[in-house]
Amino acid sequence: MIQVNGLSKEFEDRKRGMIRAVDNITFEVKKGEIFGLLGTNGAGKTTTLRMLASIFKPTTGTANVAGFDVLKESEEVRRHIGFLSGDTKLYQRLTAKEVLKYYGGLYELDSKTVDDRIEELSNLFELHDFEHKKIAKLSTGQRQRVSIARSIIHKPQLMIFDEPTAGLDPISARHIKDFIRRSREEGRTILFSTHILHEAESLCDRIAIIHKGTIGVCGDLQHIFNETSTKNIEEAFFKVVENLEDESLVRPLG
Repeated sequence: MIQVNGLSKEFEDRKRGMIRAVDNITFEVKKGEIFGLLGTNGAGKTTTLRMLASIFKPTTGTANVAGFDVLKESEEVRRHIGFLSGDTKLYQRLTAKEVLKYYGGLYELDSKTVDDRIEELSNLFELHDFEHKKIAKLSTGQRQRVSIARSIIHKPQLMIFDEPTAGLDPISARHIKDFIRRSREEGRTILFSTHILHEAESLCDRIAIIHKGTIGVCGDLQHIFNETSTKNIEEAFFKVVENLEDESLVRPLG
């Protein structure tokens, strides 16, 4: 579902000059799996996901998402994925239901399909209690549930979520994690970023640990433990981070 080859992204900073946020990363996400991009804040997770969602253009490298080239077929990429970013804003004056109707229209769904999807998503994310409230009046967790519903109203087979549970209370976070697991059971593919170690460990079929824009190791948990000579995800994570902090060891493991 996703193939990434040598992807890099540079930004120009007035004070620091050219900054390489993502540095020559390569990985793939298989159909029907949950793939986690695990890293600290500033590791390059968000930049990577935005390139895959065709929001940022890569400086170098290529990526194929849902069968489409992110550079040559960016509109088709956006049409075929569900993308959730941490800074995606909802219209404050609309109700939760009105937001979903609006986005359903953007995806050119007919009115009956939109209504059916809203009912389905309201049941899935328990939106009924606040679907007629304006976004401005909702809690952080409620807004996040609406945001995810908005991003998948067109029923995509591939979903890309940027730290979907960040800042949420345990109940709201559980709703989202249950949805991610259920999506895999339905044969959908999920790529999500997180800095929460136990979340990646409990949800993901495979994980890539990224630090300073470089992927240090990628694979299932056993592969990661073998490559880092560790026995748990915390030890493995810090081992990779320490290795990548040393410029002489900035290279993929395994």
